[in-house]
Amino acid sequence: MERIGFTKMKTPTEMSLNFLRKQGYSVAITEHWNPFGKVRMDLFGIIDLVAIKAGVPGVLGIQTTSKTNISARVNKSKNNKDLLTWYKAGNRFLIHGWGKENGVWKLEEREVVKQCFLPELQFKK
Repeated sequence: MERIGFTKMKTPTEMSLNFLRKQGYSVAITEHWNPFGKVRMDLFGIIDLVAIKAGVPGVLGIQTTSKTNISARVNKSKNNKDLLTWYKAGNRFLIHGWGKENGVWKLEEREVVKQCFLPELQFKK
């Protein structure tokens, strides 16, 4: 678990943006507001951020949330029909869960699927 020095309230997306940039990634927000449906929409229904870094193959997709919602996001991601294609294209996917401990925001990263297990997985179509 990564200890991050944020003490004032920021959104999970803002905290993940800052964290990834400090790790040397170029990061873009893919989540956007749909004014017609009055809902927030993610890339492929699960990705809030995409990140790339020189020397690291593929694109990293990140779903940001609170620590208490990590399990729900894992289940949502596993049921997403596009996640297998995302992995087969050589990309990675992580869930960033943020929670405050002793007055400091901490990150818990969860990998939904390890690439070595992809051939054994069956995703919903």
